[in-house]
Amino acid sequence: MQLYSYWRSSAAYRVRIALNLKDIDYQLIPITLVGQSPAHRSDAYRELNPQMLVPFLVDGAVSVGQSQAILEYLEEAYPACPLLPQRTDLRAAVRSFCNAICCDIHPLNNLRVMNYLTERLEISDQQRREWYSHWIQEGFRSAELTARHYSADGEFVFGDRPTLADLCLIPQMYNARRFRVAVTDYPTLKSIADFCEQTAAFRAAAPEAQPDAEGERRQSTGASSSPELQQKKAE
Repeated sequence: MQLYSYWRSSAAYRVRIALNLKDIDYQLIPITLVGQSPAHRSDAYRELNPQMLVPFLVDGAVSVGQSQAILEYLEEAYPACPLLPQRTDLRAAVRSFCNAICCDIHPLNNLRVMNYLTERLEISDQQRREWYSHWIQEGFRSAELTARHYSADGEFVFGDRPTLADLCLIPQMYNARRFRVAVTDYPTLKSIADFCEQTAAFRAAAPEAQPDAEGERRQSTGASSSPELQQKKAE
């Protein structure tokens, strides 16, 4: 199994947590999204993944893009350590929580959108921060109420074990703190994030724990793709 990932991608972060929780061995292939020649724009990566996004999972003959589709695939193909509740109503509630983050918050604040705002629309840094904070706050208000209703003890969003909801929440909380959005108004979400981030599976999936985290700061911007992609193109 191979996961094409970028260390700061919150969507890839979700998948890394799932793989860790399910104790699945995988090879992580870093794909840079920044610089003058980002790997995700290379011909080799386009051939592998026409969307040219991360994450992208290759599991033998199976290739899957989009984090939510990957998470659902892992849940079905690797049922150990289930990340959806047994009850149908709770499964629907978990998926609803995930979609609120993955559809209503994250797309408005991802790298492509933020770059468009600054490079094409030429908004100021202050306006950029206000945009980011607005959509985080919009989403977190309802997420806090949901978590308050379903969380057993402030450790996970639903009940007393991790679900896909936590996999979506933790990366979004990481981004909120990174962009200095105040999260004190969301004590349940903060409590869940504080707890999850101390557990081994979440900690190992954190952006700073990834092999490309420090490497990106040192690498030149001339490399167009990873050696793994060059090999796949040759094959």
